[in-house]
Amino acid sequence: MKRIKIDYSKCTGCRHCETACSLKHYENIVSPQRSRIRVFLDEKNDLFFPVLAGQFSEAGCPYRKLEVFVNIGEKEYDACSLCRASCPRRPWFKEPDTEAALTCDFCGDPPDPHCVKVCISGALTLVEL
Repeated sequence: MKRIKIDYSKCTGCRHCETACSLKHYENIVSPQRSRIRVFLDEKNDLFFPVLAGQFSEAGCPYRKLEVFVNIGEKEYDACSLCRASCPRRPWFKEPDTEAALTCDFCGDPPDPHCVKVCISGALTLVEL
């Protein structure tokens, strides 16, 4: 089974992945709001975080109450920041016109993710699990 591996330390924030994804799923439309991958910026530490769209959940996240943190290098982040789910508290992965939940489909079967193809920094790679 293939999956997209993200190396946060290599992401430059170019957002080519967002462009490629929106163009793949919406003909002639470049729109990060329609992309199934988003690159978020930690302004304080000047770091970028690509996040792939996961499954939608109507439920609020239990991790928010548990204060779960993720360590990346020397920095600590709230787990919500890197979560793939689209939920009522974070509507990041919703189609802007219809509010339909977006989920990464790895650009088909067999997997051929366009975001990986255009990632010049090597932050996104397709790996076999």
